[in-house]
Amino acid sequence: MSSTPSFSTSRSGALFERAKAVMPGGVNSPVRAFRSVGGVPRFIASAQGAYLTDADGQRYIDYIGSWGPMILGHDHPAVREAVAGALGSGTSFGAPNEREVELAELVTRLTGAERVRFVSSGTEATMSALRLARGFTGRKYIVKFRGNYHGHADGLLVEAGSGLMTNAEGALGAAAPSSAGVPEEYAALTLVLDYNDPAALDALMGSRGQDIAAVIFEPVVGNAGVLIPTPEFLAALHRVRDHGTLLIADEVMTGFRLSLNGATGLLGLRPDLRCWGKIIGGGLPVGAYGGRAEVMEFVSPQGPVYQAGTLSGNPLAMAAGLATLRELEARPGLYAELGEYTARLATGLREAAEAAGVPVSINRLGSMLTVFFQDAPDGSVARYADAARSDTAAFAAWFQGMLARGVYWAPSQFESIFTSAAHGDAELNATLQAAAQAFQGVQS
Repeated sequence: MSSTPSFSTSRSGALFERAKAVMPGGVNSPVRAFRSVGGVPRFIASAQGAYLTDADGQRYIDYIGSWGPMILGHDHPAVREAVAGALGSGTSFGAPNEREVELAELVTRLTGAERVRFVSSGTEATMSALRLARGFTGRKYIVKFRGNYHGHADGLLVEAGSGLMTNAEGALGAAAPSSAGVPEEYAALTLVLDYNDPAALDALMGSRGQDIAAVIFEPVVGNAGVLIPTPEFLAALHRVRDHGTLLIADEVMTGFRLSLNGATGLLGLRPDLRCWGKIIGGGLPVGAYGGRAEVMEFVSPQGPVYQAGTLSGNPLAMAAGLATLRELEARPGLYAELGEYTARLATGLREAAEAAGVPVSINRLGSMLTVFFQDAPDGSVARYADAARSDTAAFAAWFQGMLARGVYWAPSQFESIFTSAAHGDAELNATLQAAAQAFQGVQS
């Protein structure tokens, strides 16, 4: 694959300059700005299968997949046809439509959730679920974990995940609140613990459990790099329910990514509420939250907890989500195939790093993977503080080496990458060849 054009001559560079004049930082989501890896963000013109093509005509093997939704690959025929069919009937109604009923029926059947409410983003889903938990329990405090990212609602921007880890000035893990514009009084209602620290969670619940409405968590963390929960931590999470506290699994990233029942099914979780996004919209803007009927019945218009959205249940997003989930259900072996590809990718990356003398630690579960640039055994990065020890300069050098060789990796040390059904042997071999050369260029 050819090398990318220089900043001064590329169309992406020109578009970035135009964008910076009219959008904060030239982007609509911070990690896209390449601040932590340097250089010019690539402006994407099209996507097909496992590939992206930028505004300069450069083609890349894509391991972001729109940050997870494109599990079938970009522009999958079934999804494209479903959206085209829905488009022929209109883009938005502001009224109920049949597709939202069909998708709700499918989601509840596959996940065991008894009720579901659609929204338009993951942030809306988590924000709404927490409001519901407070309304249902009559309590005001929530608990989250360092390195877990649940969207940009005010009460959740406390020790936030990858975007602030890679863009904040100063040390990693800024003190609460972790964004300007969030009142300290509001942030104080969120209690922050370490992920994979069951003793700390048990201790907090023992002393303050009667005040805590909900514990929200990423079953498998993707926004501090991939962090995998220990069995002891999962057991402690389930014990919070003994205090009348609701357990909320944020599956915006892992829902339908790790199994047809998400991380909940894979790990044997029993949450009261779950939040979804990404895959359930097939790449269109979407979010949802759902769970036990007795809790969900507190949502308006049936209950006293208000939540609304003009584009909730949008017919185009519902059509894309239906097509994606139906395709996943029709291919029961796909998750094993994705896991096998990603395992081979992890093995090849480990071997390439060792050959180049670059210390890395790789975490992988299913089709999610992170290469942490640090000297630690694979799988040993388990907490936010572990991830924060990574060499971000080494990662940035490797990222640029990969990009120059036609591989589009996540532009942050603290992110998961995602594989898709469109990735095959040709993409794997090209990726590992690029990775070997990129590791050689890292100054460790």
